[in-house]
Amino acid sequence: MRLVLNVWRQSGPSTPGKMVRYEHNDVNEHMSFLEMLDVLNEDLVKKGEEPVHFDHDCREGICGSCGFVVNGVAHGHQPRATVCQLHMRHFKDGDEIYIEPFRAQAFPIVKDLVVDRSAFDRIIQAGGYISVPAGSAVDANAMPVRKENADLAMDAAACIGCGACVAACPNASASLFTSAKISHLNLLPQGRVEAAERARGMVAQMNQELFGNCTNIGECEAVCPKGIKLENIARMNREYIAALWKERPVESTTAAG
Repeated sequence: MRLVLNVWRQSGPSTPGKMVRYEHNDVNEHMSFLEMLDVLNEDLVKKGEEPVHFDHDCREGICGSCGFVVNGVAHGHQPRATVCQLHMRHFKDGDEIYIEPFRAQAFPIVKDLVVDRSAFDRIIQAGGYISVPAGSAVDANAMPVRKENADLAMDAAACIGCGACVAACPNASASLFTSAKISHLNLLPQGRVEAAERARGMVAQMNQELFGNCTNIGECEAVCPKGIKLENIARMNREYIAALWKERPVESTTAAG
């Protein structure tokens, strides 16, 4: 299969980038998208050219390391899949494909398709810890949890932090990611002790990282490979408002004489 690839090439964060056209004539339909890029890079190295840089690790849609924009869609057009799970059988012979990094002020480009997503790490760190006894695991039934809450917490915990939600959002908002990380702890009794502090800290850090505001467009949920729901953003907003209400100063009053 023959493909025409237009790949964003940028040698460093402070240098200008541009789209570079490659004709790739040795593509097998059974390859994954990353395997196709591996073959392209082998050809480039043989020619003495710089290979295309991109992030990857597990290549099984688990770790969230990989991620870039394929034909204008974060992770490509295949629903509920990371770019490493996108296979060349979904393309046709002669297709022209445009490959770009995730675009967001909070995700500065490192090189080519690699972006710095450490802002996500700082948001998670701002959430702090949970107060649980150290030692051996307790019995599963020792702390009852409503099944509805357990299911919602597990769904939110599925977030792999790939950043596709930010790349797809016109505002470059990290609300879906942040709300998933808040929800999967705050929905459980183990996380309720620091729930208010967690919501305040993570939302404040998200704003500090210069992510945009959420305007409920829904592109984030549409491209999320794990199907994280928009309802988590509503939950985050409720938790954050409640947390701010709790920390408001109490005005002292004196009885009229």
